[in-house]
Amino acid sequence: MDHHAPTPRCSMNMLWNTQIVNTCIVFRSWHVSSTTTFIASCAIIMALGIFYEALRAFQKKLDARIALELVNAPGSISLPADNDTDSEDGRTIRKTVPKGTTVPLFPRVMRATLYGASVFLSFFLMFVFMTYNAYLILATVLGAAIGHFLFSGTVDVDALLHEESKGIPCH
Repeated sequence: MDHHAPTPRCSMNMLWNTQIVNTCIVFRSWHVSSTTTFIASCAIIMALGIFYEALRAFQKKLDARIALELVNAPGSISLPADNDTDSEDGRTIRKTVPKGTTVPLFPRVMRATLYGASVFLSFFLMFVFMTYNAYLILATVLGAAIGHFLFSGTVDVDALLHEESKGIPCH
């Protein structure tokens, strides 16, 4: 007599589909057995998309804070600049650090941890997308769009106009 719980019947579609019941999302244990669990799963996926965008925004803020600390650290170099007048004679001064400045250990660990988490989450969302389920794809895209709206409300105009575009990143 087998006392194990029955294995959920997962349907794996490699084509565009709108199946709701008996869909497994990424793991066999994330088995959708009803419309209610499917709607809850879509909400979770949207939340993950929003969290991914929040994580990316936090990474940018952390990098900016680290850069500011490096510029204000002893050993930074003051150079003439075009826009800020900080010197007594009215000349413009801009602080900079040499290219290839080493980031201290704790900020490097923080950056690496956040980067690893964002890579993991981006690939996880890619696996959700690869279910080819129209509703799950929509939940992924809506979560990313809502997150982008919430956490990317500003732009660095100077950087956008003077740097090469990198296109859409994979992660």
